[in-house]
Amino acid sequence: MSDSRAAEPLSEALPLKPLAGLFLRLGLTAFGGPAAHIAMMEEEVVRRRRWMEPAAFLDLLGLCNLLPGPNSTELAMAIGRAQAGWRGLLLAGLCFILPAASLTLALAAVYVHYGRLPAAQGFLLGLKPVVLAIVAQAVWNLGRSALRARRNVILGLAVLAASLAGIQEALLILGAGAISLLLARPRLPQASLGAIALPSLTATFGQSFSPFSQTFPHPFSLTGLFWVFLKVGATLFGSGYVLVAFLRTDLVHRLGWLTETQLLDAVAVGQVTPGPVFTTATFIGYLLGSWRGALVATTAIFLPAFLLVGLGSLLLPRIRTSPALSAFMDGVNAAAVGLMATALWDLGRATLASPWTLLMGLLAAWLLIRRRVNATWVLLGGGLAGYLLHLGA
Repeated sequence: MSDSRAAEPLSEALPLKPLAGLFLRLGLTAFGGPAAHIAMMEEEVVRRRRWMEPAAFLDLLGLCNLLPGPNSTELAMAIGRAQAGWRGLLLAGLCFILPAASLTLALAAVYVHYGRLPAAQGFLLGLKPVVLAIVAQAVWNLGRSALRARRNVILGLAVLAASLAGIQEALLILGAGAISLLLARPRLPQASLGAIALPSLTATFGQSFSPFSQTFPHPFSLTGLFWVFLKVGATLFGSGYVLVAFLRTDLVHRLGWLTETQLLDAVAVGQVTPGPVFTTATFIGYLLGSWRGALVATTAIFLPAFLLVGLGSLLLPRIRTSPALSAFMDGVNAAAVGLMATALWDLGRATLASPWTLLMGLLAAWLLIRRRVNATWVLLGGGLAGYLLHLGA
């Protein structure tokens, strides 16, 4: 496999202004969770702006799937690194995070004042069919690049089936890479195998790490809040449901800082706002420690992602120059498509529950695929239509 597909920085770095503009806009409008974020980034970076080839985008996506933390945010950072170096990594990450965190902070202030969240059911009702169409488009586009070989098609389908059966994402990603490696039959040094297995070990053993040993309510402190969210950012693999489990164990049961209702409300805000779902940390930090708590929690949960993507971006070009590690990455990329297909299936079952949502999904697909309308406008239009329908109900 040629080196050209590795996502290295361009010989002439992209100016920072268009990079910042893209991720600020996505931070304000990318609704629907990580799968939708990735789909919107693929549309903008690969298809519209042609900043990189589909294979290079897939390599970045595969790398981010190997890392713990918020995958779509890490992908934004990796794209920034590939296009504009270290400044691009920092800028893309901050531009994607800050709009969502600011909006979440405002909602947290409203929540503290009124004791409840603003009504958003109608807005979500219109967003979900559009998100479904966006993810379907991305699965098709990425699948055509990642699943060219028959064994990768089989791997992708196997990951889809195993994911639907409830197997942990990190195990599926690493397992697909290992199978692809064995099928290619290259020689791989043990040191490389250790480096590949490190994320899985982090996910397995890192979850048990905590700076607290008590299992009874612990006095609140900003330092304690920082360590809780740093642990989450450094060790969490999986979806927003996994985030709920992490936070429930630490903040509700072990430390006694939140009630179950407050936690569910915080996660709901992370889901309904654009940008990273991990801005749930901003909401919780504000509930517990006002704006200082919001700043501490947000910094802690996203800090590991900046460090991990920075390290991973240094290794990716070397991976693609090694036949063995390149075969491993091919399996990881096939697994990434399979996991996005899982998200598509789950979202479809939850979304297409009425003729109205089915019609909205088909209309969104037609606008995105045939008319080439920007996904941001389709999302906003779907949200407005759902809100108006909810008002009239």
